[in-house]
Amino acid sequence: MNVVMIGTGYVGLVSGACFADFGHTVTCVDKDASKVDALQQGGIPIFEPGLDELVAKNAAAGRLVFTQDVAGAVPAADAVFIAVGTPSRRGDGHADLSYVYAAAREMAQYLTPGTVVVTKSTVPVGTGDEVQRIIRKLRPDLDFSVASNPEFLREGAAIEDFKRPDRVVIGCDDDQARTVLQEIYRPLLSNESPLVVMSRRTAELTKYAANAFLATKISFINEIADLCDKVGADVEHVAYGVGLDNRIGAKFLRAGPGYGGSCFPKDTLALLKTGQDFEAPLRIVEAVVLANDNRKRAMGRKVVQSLGKDVQSKTVGLLGLTFKPNTDDMRDSPALAIVQALQDAGVQVRAYDPEGMEQAARLLENVTYCKDAYDALDGADAAVIVTEWDTFGALDFGRLKELLNDHLLVDLRNVYEREEVERQGFRYIAVGR
Repeated sequence: MNVVMIGTGYVGLVSGACFADFGHTVTCVDKDASKVDALQQGGIPIFEPGLDELVAKNAAAGRLVFTQDVAGAVPAADAVFIAVGTPSRRGDGHADLSYVYAAAREMAQYLTPGTVVVTKSTVPVGTGDEVQRIIRKLRPDLDFSVASNPEFLREGAAIEDFKRPDRVVIGCDDDQARTVLQEIYRPLLSNESPLVVMSRRTAELTKYAANAFLATKISFINEIADLCDKVGADVEHVAYGVGLDNRIGAKFLRAGPGYGGSCFPKDTLALLKTGQDFEAPLRIVEAVVLANDNRKRAMGRKVVQSLGKDVQSKTVGLLGLTFKPNTDDMRDSPALAIVQALQDAGVQVRAYDPEGMEQAARLLENVTYCKDAYDALDGADAAVIVTEWDTFGALDFGRLKELLNDHLLVDLRNVYEREEVERQGFRYIAVGR
């Protein structure tokens, strides 16, 4: 099949590379000339394990190309995927669909009969209807289809998720769209991946509902962690006991400093706005958003309180800045609120992240960025684990004793066990333990 991907951001680039690896011919289109030039030279604008090799392999095979030329790419396509950004709109939290609609308008004049236009971007219910209306207005006699195919990719494990998904959701209202998308995803059928066909509006809502439910699990276990701290229980054991119930499951039951990233924060807000627009308020999701916002600020206060008195003379070494490991994504990372709280209290911040410091430097001022974890902790009064990168799971405590002014480890990801840390002569502060 001939596939065109509009947008070379996280979703577009991963999806395009994986489709090409299935054997399809894929053209990735982007308006950003510098990004296209870099991709043509083998440069990857995001950090995602294995993506650089996958792009290089399929580009060398001629199955994956990058261009700014919409007019040259779209006419030959069997399917055109819209994979542009849908950030939260300023003021009301609704998804900003301007990029989606601009893509629809631009491609409309080049579409050929039988083409399927697919929204891969995360979009509110009814977006596909508007995309169809836009194209129909510009090309009233064209035979085309509009479908929804939401992505369910975890940053840091996106290629594995794409090639071995829990499910592939196809939202379509006609046989042409279903046939084309089933053919595009046919290589996954050998992996016994469920391909679920539903209406277009149902597919759009399924994506938001999935992310909101996962965000709910995170906020729930974080509040249980706070209760554990008050009553002398261990949230790790609570989560394990709860997660063994297969009606609940163990995933997303790790207590920590709150969720961030490109999906959960903006998708929960967009879902809330959709509920308000349709007079179906989502009170549970409202509580999740509020709890998560409060959580991040509370974690900053937790670190400040751990430093004791005279915090204005103290320095903290932060280990991890990205919202999760194996990504360079700083969007809505808990580290942003934590650093702000520390700086508001007069605490100096030194920091190290294996991949996120370039992005962090654009968002966080007056932070000393360091070459490694031990450099970040040199002369600090506390070590604070914010992101659970593997490299922070086996710290040399003997070396830490020499570097830190105070033997204090604040573990906001519960990477370590209390007995182990205290045996090394450190004071240990964790989450819900």
